[in-house]
Amino acid sequence: MSSRFILHIPSLRPDGMALFPFILVRRPNPDKILLNHERIHLRQQAELGIILFYLWYVVEYLIRRIQFRDHYSAYRNISFEREAFANEQNLTYLTTRSLWRFFRYVSKET
Repeated sequence: MSSRFILHIPSLRPDGMALFPFILVRRPNPDKILLNHERIHLRQQAELGIILFYLWYVVEYLIRRIQFRDHYSAYRNISFEREAFANEQNLTYLTTRSLWRFFRYVSKET
């Protein structure tokens, strides 16, 4: 991914965020693992479309928030996040990732 698609936004609360086709980062020189995590989200967004991705993300977050009763556990158990966290250190993951792979993480809990 070209660096022109990585936008440095110092006021961003999380370290990174994927908003197709951009990766927004808080720090000027993000590490490869953070970028890989966000690229996994870009792939998920490309598969579902941006609107459906974020709609699913919010609905699943609300369900997980009720289920786990705290923000961090709810966030970590969103299927998109489980896939990204599970594979962020594998820098070649996206070269072998099958389509709709996040579905494998829908019913699992971390």
